[in-house]
Amino acid sequence: MSHPLFEQHRKTLDAARNAIRERTYWSAYPEIPSGRIYGESAKDDGLTAFQGRLNKPFNIEGQPGEVGRVGEESSPFGPALGVTYPKADLDTLLRASQSAQTSWRDAGVEARVGICLEILHRLNKRTFELANAVMHTTGQGFMMAFQAGGPHAQDRGLEAVAYAYDEMTRTPEKATWKKQVGKEEFITLEKRYRIMPRGVALEIGCSTFPTWNGYPGIFASLATGNSVVVKPHPGAILPLAITVEIARDVLKAAGMDPNVITLLADSLAAPVTKDVAIRPEVKVIDYTGGSEFGTWLEKNATQAVVFTEKAGVNAIVLDSCDDLKAMTGNLAFSLCLYSGQMCTTPQNIFIPKDGIDVGGERKSFDDVAGAIVKAVDWFLSEPRRAAEVLGAIQNDRTVMRIGESAKEGADVLRESAKMQNEAFPDARVHSPLIMKTDAGRKELFMREMFGPISYIIATDNTGQSIRLAAEGAKSCGAITAGVYSNDDAVLDRAVDALGEAGAAVSCNLTGQIFVNQAAAFSDFHVSGANPAGNATLCDSAFVSNRFRIVQSRVSV
Repeated sequence: MSHPLFEQHRKTLDAARNAIRERTYWSAYPEIPSGRIYGESAKDDGLTAFQGRLNKPFNIEGQPGEVGRVGEESSPFGPALGVTYPKADLDTLLRASQSAQTSWRDAGVEARVGICLEILHRLNKRTFELANAVMHTTGQGFMMAFQAGGPHAQDRGLEAVAYAYDEMTRTPEKATWKKQVGKEEFITLEKRYRIMPRGVALEIGCSTFPTWNGYPGIFASLATGNSVVVKPHPGAILPLAITVEIARDVLKAAGMDPNVITLLADSLAAPVTKDVAIRPEVKVIDYTGGSEFGTWLEKNATQAVVFTEKAGVNAIVLDSCDDLKAMTGNLAFSLCLYSGQMCTTPQNIFIPKDGIDVGGERKSFDDVAGAIVKAVDWFLSEPRRAAEVLGAIQNDRTVMRIGESAKEGADVLRESAKMQNEAFPDARVHSPLIMKTDAGRKELFMREMFGPISYIIATDNTGQSIRLAAEGAKSCGAITAGVYSNDDAVLDRAVDALGEAGAAVSCNLTGQIFVNQAAAFSDFHVSGANPAGNATLCDSAFVSNRFRIVQSRVSV
């Protein structure tokens, strides 16, 4: 018999499965923070719920092994959150996680998928609360926190569930195998095929997009029968703690052991990630963050299947365009969005030293570079717009990096400056730093400079621009790349070179679509084909290696 939650959400699942086949626009969860959609009081209720979390213990009901409290989150917009979370004894937590997995595995595909869909449904209903939690841990502006931290993250979780369902149901649960071995003699076997999860899955959260990057791994592991231990970044625990709380409530209501999902919070002073990552109980790891630790996981957590999204150096190649203002305006938004704290933000902008063709007129390198700076200046000239788009810097180390990089030898075209946010006077806000250098200074730009830092690089020609952009992707990793050209041959060469280097390429973007953005059910986020990461959100490979099919057979 099918599970009631599966039947309740079957239409959503079927639509998601269709969307990943067609790759056209589709979303299950509305991205507009409208009272007509979420309820007239939803915005105020969400803010009240978030504020009710502050300066209090966050308790995970029924989670065993608490040996103290941890919590040190401070809002990039100002005050400390004052929330503490249970500090768990690792042995006790992992035993509980392993114990819960047996009944979760045996519940069957439709029960697990139905429960996952119900969790996502309830997360969506709490989007305003989650948005405030994301905003005040990551520094994203409210609209971005609402969309990326809420519906877009939920869509990514649903996408993982849809892929998981397709992969798990590709093989039938039972089959009758009959073979003739003589004139009237047959061998008949009844065969059973069981989905067997790998074991405990560890989700290692990031500080900038805890839900958007966290939900694919969490829901892929849950749907395929693994229990999940969620280990948030110490600076962004609250959004994932709320997620775990909601998930445990759904599991309990469905008659399942809530320890199928648990929270493992730690602090910067006493991290536990390395300890838990190499535990023999942990069989799946999802990680988003810096390259150094991601590489450590890939090399040392050998008992687990490790899925990583790491750092990258994203590039833009400028060859020609019809409208300089439209092009630079689009780039300005990409450079400003969330103060460059996105894994998809452009860092290196390559321009031939003799300039580019703009609508039949030659514009010099300095003209084009100046137009980019001017577009950023204009974009930041309206304080409210600037505050919403820039958000705030999540980490003090990023602020330090801005100052350090300005002194390393590149020519500063636009200095970064501390900016004011009228609503949050203590917010950590800094405008983009834009520098100029030439193609020979690889030591400056062939590395990731996380934050609002970009280089405009003079090259001999567009061919060299393409080669350098591809080289950066191959050696440093890259998730995105952009190309502007009116020449189809140039576009083809760039798409081929950057595609071979594993970077997703966007061509001639203007208007309201930006190289930073990735849409669930259509865009593959990270190719797994360069050092920026070994996994893709989402594809079949992202889910299929989280379980194995084990068969049994009986002679009839």
